[in-house]
Amino acid sequence: MRVIISAGGTGGHIYPALSIINKIMMEEENSEILYIGTKNRMESKIVPEKGINYIGINIIGIKKDLSILKAFPLFLSSINKCKKIIKEFKPDVVIGVGGYVTAPVIYAAHKLKIKTIIHEQNSIPGKTNRFLTKYVDKILVSLPGSKDLFKHQNVILTGNPRSEEAYFAKPIDKKELGLNKNKKLVLIVMGSLGSMTVSNSLKEILPKFKNKDYEVLLVTGKDYYDSFKDISINNVKIVPYLNNMINVLKRVDVMVTRAGASTIAEILADKIPSIFIPSPYVANNHQYKNAKELEDNEAAIIIEEKDLNSENLLKNIDLLLENSVLYKKMQENLGKLAVINSSSLIYEEIKKTIGG
Repeated sequence: MRVIISAGGTGGHIYPALSIINKIMMEEENSEILYIGTKNRMESKIVPEKGINYIGINIIGIKKDLSILKAFPLFLSSINKCKKIIKEFKPDVVIGVGGYVTAPVIYAAHKLKIKTIIHEQNSIPGKTNRFLTKYVDKILVSLPGSKDLFKHQNVILTGNPRSEEAYFAKPIDKKELGLNKNKKLVLIVMGSLGSMTVSNSLKEILPKFKNKDYEVLLVTGKDYYDSFKDISINNVKIVPYLNNMINVLKRVDVMVTRAGASTIAEILADKIPSIFIPSPYVANNHQYKNAKELEDNEAAIIIEEKDLNSENLLKNIDLLLENSVLYKKMQENLGKLAVINSSSLIYEEIKKTIGG
């Protein structure tokens, strides 16, 4: 199989794309993959380091009305470059997994009559995927509520491919993190970069965990670790980053986190009762809407960033850890929403699309 895949900007797009690539190579090891991303964002470093054939194109997103004047000429030139790349590579299918870089890639493939697929990780479609809807053969979505938001005859619920990797991940030994295997674990993480606003609140909240009968693992994000590293609390472990997050999740009893798409996929796969603090700074407030779909299904608790304080947070953590009936019910509801074979379903839809 020859596949061009494109995704960019954030880990929420890049890592699902990598999961799809891993599945394709697992099923068909002789497949040839080409990844098209930007020249200067996260994917331009992450993807080549994985040994994946990579081409970067020069394109920017539209964030303000004035940027259209700069973005549109780049979009047009990127379409021409993508057409050239596609003609040379001759893919069986072109797949977009989110981010503005996918727009010229998918559009060019459509114009060249190549089969096209997009995958939406969030509960509501982003600007790029809304634009691409009429240029694709198939749309794959991660959450049930997303299906009706696309005006397309071929929308399929596959889940987020990160869920399958999370489900089959091996649990870490808690001793590796200096944690007690006999105590329950609360994981607090606000994404790989962390959050300045939440970090400031946590500095005041952390002392309240002292002498609780559970342990807290705080992942600060690399940018904020220095301001936490001198804090010493008997049952709180503070680290800047975890390279083996999906392995650690197997040992987590309650998670306090943002509501990014990949994070939600992992939570669903491992059925971790969670407290979401959605980022209010993302496009279309999509993190809140991601979390709301879970909350509406009694599978999560939301605390908006503006309402975050020690009383609110500890009350909800204690509620989940102490109320076994609520905890088990939330796990059951998470299981109902989870799609633990997402990568396999996506692979099957790719094969169907190219007639294999």
